[in-house]
Amino acid sequence: MNWFTALSTRLFRPKPRTAEQRARDLLRAVDAGGLPLNVAVVNHIARELGLDVSRKARMPETIERIRKVMAGR
Repeated sequence: MNWFTALSTRLFRPKPRTAEQRARDLLRAVDAGGLPLNVAVVNHIARELGLDVSRKARMPETIERIRKVMAGR
C-alpha cells in the first residue's frame, strides 16, 4: 500500500455512528412504519444509551423507553 492509498483510506473511512445517531435512525424508521426485525439490535442501542434491558423485554416497550431517553436529550 502506498502513502496515497493509506491517506485516502484514512480520510474517507466512514465515521462510526454514535448510540444517539443509531437511536434517532431507529425511531425515524419506526415512525415511518418500519418494524425492527432484530430484537438484539434494539436492546443493544438501549443499553448503549444507559438503559437496563432484559433479554426478555418486549420490543415495543424498549422502543418507547428509547424514545423517552431521546426526548430528554
